[in-house]
Amino acid sequence: MHSPTADWLLKLPKAELHLHIEGSLEPEMVFQKAAKHGVKLPYPSIEALRKAYDFSDLQSFLDIYYRGADVLRDEEDFFDLTRSYLEKVHSESVRHVEIFFDPQTHTDRGIPFEVVIRGIRAALVQASQNYGMSCELILCFLRHLSCEAAEATLKQALPFKDWIIAVGLDSSEVGHPPSKFKRVFDVARGEGFLAVAHAGEEGPPQYIWEALDLLQVKRIDHGVRCLEDPELTARLVSEQIPLTVCPLSNLKLRVFDRLEDHNLKHLLQRGLRATVNSDDPAYFGGYLQENFQQTAEALKLDRAEILQLLENAFLASFASEERKSALLEELHENAKGSAG
Repeated sequence: MHSPTADWLLKLPKAELHLHIEGSLEPEMVFQKAAKHGVKLPYPSIEALRKAYDFSDLQSFLDIYYRGADVLRDEEDFFDLTRSYLEKVHSESVRHVEIFFDPQTHTDRGIPFEVVIRGIRAALVQASQNYGMSCELILCFLRHLSCEAAEATLKQALPFKDWIIAVGLDSSEVGHPPSKFKRVFDVARGEGFLAVAHAGEEGPPQYIWEALDLLQVKRIDHGVRCLEDPELTARLVSEQIPLTVCPLSNLKLRVFDRLEDHNLKHLLQRGLRATVNSDDPAYFGGYLQENFQQTAEALKLDRAEILQLLENAFLASFASEERKSALLEELHENAKGSAG
């Protein structure tokens, strides 16, 4: 059921900064691609697969996430996956996206790097042409693998560096601190890539310090545990380091027991540049609109707080200053026009 706030929100321009393209793989597409490639799935039906999306923690999610990605085999698959996500968020008034992709998930099973990136890139170009959407791509290293494996992946990415704006760090957080990847991030920044990293989701605040000091990231992905460390919180506020928060993901992976317990409102009240994102929407029960809608209801966010979150995302993006200004202007005009 649509509330007046949900209808108002749906029309407002948005940016999404924390989205794993492999995490937008819906069960229907899993079955479609499995049939195409003759992949035998361990689930009898689409419904059975959807029911398996009941996770106790990050690792239980990752196990099924990597298994699902196995049906992605050729350029068309990566194009279809990305196009499907972009069509969906276009209907939610998303104007700017920064998409994570995990090349190692695919290259480790024999899919060439260029197959992955060419398929994704073609869909981004199409969305730019058809929707006027601005799109950036962020290459994530899998932190449960070695720094040497990340360095090999970076080498594969260099011929396509004009298509990639930043490098990131994702997968199993606990036991894999950002410091493990300092060397490859140093090389990546030397090649002109910006840096981001998942930190402070399941891992401790110390991981956020490491991401800032050792990896020199421009944004922290998740970062919800920063409030446990007052000195860290003060730094994030003073430097206005953005946090790409993913409320439904945090709920599904038991970072918070209930959405009402989420600390997003506290992050805003402390002056942190928090944003709302969907993370892995096919697995976590909602794309960007749904994340905003459910979180706004659970935390009783008012319209000013919702607008602040939307504004934060444009400011936190890697879009050009000109593009940011245009998007912020559109946001304020739309909010004014639909107020009441």
